[in-house]
Amino acid sequence: MTRTGILGGTFDPIHSGHILLLRMAAEAFGLDERLLIPSGVSYLKKDRDVSSAEHRLKMCRIAAEEAGDMEVSDMEIKRPGATYTVDTVEELKRLYPEKELYLIFGADCLWQLDSWYRPEKILENAVIIAASRSGEDIRKLQQRAEILMRQLGGRIEVMEFPQIDISSTLIRERAASGLDISLMVPDGVKEYIMEKGLYRREQ
Repeated sequence: MTRTGILGGTFDPIHSGHILLLRMAAEAFGLDERLLIPSGVSYLKKDRDVSSAEHRLKMCRIAAEEAGDMEVSDMEIKRPGATYTVDTVEELKRLYPEKELYLIFGADCLWQLDSWYRPEKILENAVIIAASRSGEDIRKLQQRAEILMRQLGGRIEVMEFPQIDISSTLIRERAASGLDISLMVPDGVKEYIMEKGLYRREQ
């Protein structure tokens, strides 16, 4: 059975930390495929303006092409209404029943997962990989994962991930101030941001 690693997110913009996380998860769990899924209308991001789906999708495609070992899906962008993880997982399972799905999240998801929309259905159809940050208590995260598995079923894995001081917020702030974002994003993504004037403050 093909193992497919899935990293979703707003990707505003996608950055080098996202690429590294997907690759490290693939190495750790023997994943055969790597898939980026930029979000459509996320109910979790209503507190700020988000770049258009067109820009975010294009940046993901540029990053995937540059990486050479990743694909991009626009299924969440095409879906009308709010984006829920369970809808994406169930759609992927319908399209590719022969694939084993691995959803990759930051480990903070473990403290919120039981309040997500239909979390038991997510775990019925996919393995969750929760990536810790340096300094986080791995034992505590694993204990939390065990509690969730007892409550919801399924399989949750905790993966150690190095601390990387890169975030989409930081990149947007630096781009808005005209500061260099080299190495923080793939080269093609940097060029796209500059060409389109993304995140530039209004004068």
